[in-house]
Formats: sequence, structure tokens, C-alpha cells
Amino acid sequence: MAAHEPMTTEHIWRAVATERATLAELLTSLPEAAWDHASLCADWRVRDVVAHVILSARPNLGSILVNLIRARGDLHRLIRDTAVRHARRRTTGQLLAELRDSVDARIAALGTTPADRLMDVLVHGQDIALPLGIERTMPVAAARAGIQRVWEVGAPFHAREKLGGLPARGDRRPVDRR
Repeated sequence: MAAHEPMTTEHIWRAVATERATLAELLTSLPEAAWDHASLCADWRVRDVVAHVILSARPNLGSILVNLIRARGDLHRLIRDTAVRHARRRTTGQLLAELRDSVDARIAALGTTPADRLMDVLVHGQDIALPLGIERTMPVAAARAGIQRVWEVGAPFHAREKLGGLPARGDRRPVDRR
């Protein structure tokens, strides 16, 4: 598949599996202390981000509703708090095993798509790697599919509103920033 061609749903799910598997490989080599290192996600440690990636691979509507009530309707709080609770209740070995078990999961929570799963694991792989000084390369086709999803979906990113006036790559025209 050429990097400029849109990914099919099958290609997206394969890319999700690859990203989860390579993230598990990266995590296997980390010392225990690195799991408690701050990630790029505000107030999330590496282990909390891993828990989030695991939970996003196996959404449970009942649990989501209970935790949404617990989070007083705040979706961001729901996501953070459930990941932190999950991480606290598991050892590093258990988290790693759960991530490995999730590699081939092909479930997208209600209101999300396979492209959301891909974008999520790509971004969170960087949230883990960058603060630890680890280079984690994104495959071009997967990165394009992820950024396309960010561009298409309004909330929570609002990319079109925030970046719509910026010139495209190679476009040298000035941007009116009034």
C-alpha cells in the first residue's frame, strides 16, 4: 500500500495491532521506575497511559456509564480516572500482559471508529516514549490516517478551526492572522 493511499478498515486494524505490539515490546525493556515516570499526558504516569490503551481496546458500556456518573459527566475525567484506577490495581507485569492480550482486539467504543483507535495508540505511544527519551517512529500511512481522523472529527481536537488558516505544506503564501 502506497503511503498516500487512504487506508482501508482492514489496514487500519492491522496498523493498530502493530502499534500495540511494538508498544508492548518497548515497554518490556523499561526498568520498573520508568513505569512511574510522568508521560506527556498531564497528571498521567506511563503506567496510566498503558492502562488507557488497554481499556480502549476493550470498552464496556456498563462500566463506561457507571464511571461517567462517577466523573460527573466529564468525559476527560472519566478517561483519566478509569485509567489511573486500572493502573493502580495492577502490577507492571499484569499491565504488560493485558497490553499483549489486546494487540489483536478489533473493538471501537460506541461513537468511535477504528481510525480513532489508531490515532489513540499512535499518540499515546509518543506520550510514553518522548518523556523517556525514546524515539518511536510512526509509519507514514498510519500517521496520515491518524491525522486525517483528527482533522475530520470536531471535538475534542477542533483541528479545522484551530489550524484551518495555516498554509498547506509547500504553500508559501502568508497567512492573515488578524
